[in-house]
Amino acid sequence: MADVKKIAVIAGDGIGPEVVAEAIKVMKKTEDVFGYRFEFEHGLFGGIAIDEKGTPLPEDTLAICKKADAVLLGAVGGPKWDNNPKELRPETGLLGIRKALGLFSNIRPANVFDCLKEASTLKPEVLEGTDLIVVRELTGGIYFGEKFRREGANGEEAVDTCVYNVTEVERIVRQAFEIARTRRKKLASVDKANVLETSRLWRETVNRIAPDYPDVELEHVLVDNCAMQLLRRPSSFDVIVTENMFGDILSDEAAMLTGSIGMLSSASLGEGAFGLYEPVHGSAPDIAGQGIANPIATILSVALMYRLTFGYHDAAEAIERAVKEVLDAGHRTGDIAVDKSKAIGTTAMGELIVNAIRK
Repeated sequence: MADVKKIAVIAGDGIGPEVVAEAIKVMKKTEDVFGYRFEFEHGLFGGIAIDEKGTPLPEDTLAICKKADAVLLGAVGGPKWDNNPKELRPETGLLGIRKALGLFSNIRPANVFDCLKEASTLKPEVLEGTDLIVVRELTGGIYFGEKFRREGANGEEAVDTCVYNVTEVERIVRQAFEIARTRRKKLASVDKANVLETSRLWRETVNRIAPDYPDVELEHVLVDNCAMQLLRRPSSFDVIVTENMFGDILSDEAAMLTGSIGMLSSASLGEGAFGLYEPVHGSAPDIAGQGIANPIATILSVALMYRLTFGYHDAAEAIERAVKEVLDAGHRTGDIAVDKSKAIGTTAMGELIVNAIRK
């Protein structure tokens, strides 16, 4: 009998609980089909945790995550909490959980399903062959640097400090090289070395490490050029590695190549196999509770969990195959439907995918 894997389930806010529910159904189906075993423990996080416990990241939720083998996260945030002080904002909880769990790397695949090319705003011929991964450094840079305000000659000034050290750069870049080795062996390192000192350190570190991976073709790309080339020649990218803020922006741009941010999975990883898995999309409070959210990104995040944390490649492939089969059959949620009148809901999409999972 397979080992029981402990999964910390953090449904979060908005559509989070709806999409997570479908992902758990998928996990339970893989228990039946492949014999894997999971134990689920739920915790509050984000806006709902602020409302019920007075903090976005309660200690008991963090304890659940620390004793788990992996974390499945829905989505956090919403306009309800936008005007809260910093310590009572859902996003502060996200930064906190990444730091507390040592999750320094965010992996975001973006591949275009042939049957969804028409859903993208780019021409189908531009999208042809697009299959890339953005590897984003997650715990350094301007998001974690010192922040303060001061009086200047022209009034109040705000300062956000961007800091990177060699160790932070090296560990994320090595991880990206290793991922590139398992794919098409191409790595684009994105920086702004013509302007920023942190980027110059980044590029120097990448160049020092590169000889350890002679089988991987390395390309340095300035971030503004990368943003342009993602729209001009997205299929030329294989693995993109970059710092925190650049990765935040570029991975969302890459997500939209696929036609909908509701299709994109992600993994946040540390040094070992442990990871936090979540869809790229937000909490979408405007459609929460309506049962129309796309659960595919969360379901594909489970496939990513199976691959990267558990090594359950057979089940991961079965999930991805089931998603493709359902989409190829013409089933669509509203975000990816050309004819909105024929769109199906969250539960219906989840059930179709569950029923399509087989060895």
